[in-house]
Amino acid sequence: MNESSTNTAMIAIGTAAIGGQAVETVNARDLHAFLEIKAHFKDWISRRVTEYGFTEGQDFCSELSKSPNGGRPSREYHLSLDMAKELSMVERNEKGKQARQYFIECERRAKEVAPQLPQTMAEALRLAADQAERLEQQERALQEAAPKVDAYDRIAASDETLTITQAAKVLGVKRDHLTKWMAANGWVYRQNKSWVAYKTQETAGRLVYKEAKYTDNNTGQECAKPYCHVTSKGLAKLALAFGGEVVS
Repeated sequence: MNESSTNTAMIAIGTAAIGGQAVETVNARDLHAFLEIKAHFKDWISRRVTEYGFTEGQDFCSELSKSPNGGRPSREYHLSLDMAKELSMVERNEKGKQARQYFIECERRAKEVAPQLPQTMAEALRLAADQAERLEQQERALQEAAPKVDAYDRIAASDETLTITQAAKVLGVKRDHLTKWMAANGWVYRQNKSWVAYKTQETAGRLVYKEAKYTDNNTGQECAKPYCHVTSKGLAKLALAFGGEVVS
């Protein structure tokens, strides 16, 4: 991947039902953050939908998402890759160009991995043999991974949350390594010297915000600031992604 693709890899690609079909989608808030749009998200998405005639159920779908802090629910927009490409293009800047090229690459790769139907009996037999071999490999992998899966299930069943630093210690990796991985895989992005969670990860219940108290060096007053925390569900997902033993 070139530098542009690496930067845009933080825009997570998901799947949603649009027009009765499951298609690859992009969370509009993630795209808004990556493009560094100065306008408020709600104003930006409403204006773009109206200006360019996008249609819900054809170009995108939306849903109300409950706030983890008990506030008013927000509307989430899941954009088709075609719509995401067009929104990126109309920004007419380097960020928009990077995002558009990234979505084109995602579409190309999806087509490459699309299964091809066998054309002859020999091809059909070869496909069946390959599938049987893959199933055997998956079964062996599941048996080998069973002890780890049990440990991850115990983590996911708890209600505790951890700071990113604490999560790195539990996973047995360096904090910088963990944050770089999370940034590259659509979990967090950097804003005002803090790690900010992508909305998709909050919605999935992997990341939350908790307030931490500190003393202001200038005023001497006690202040509170929200910091990104990893939930037990998020920690289990990270443990599987890193493929390592969890440090107790």
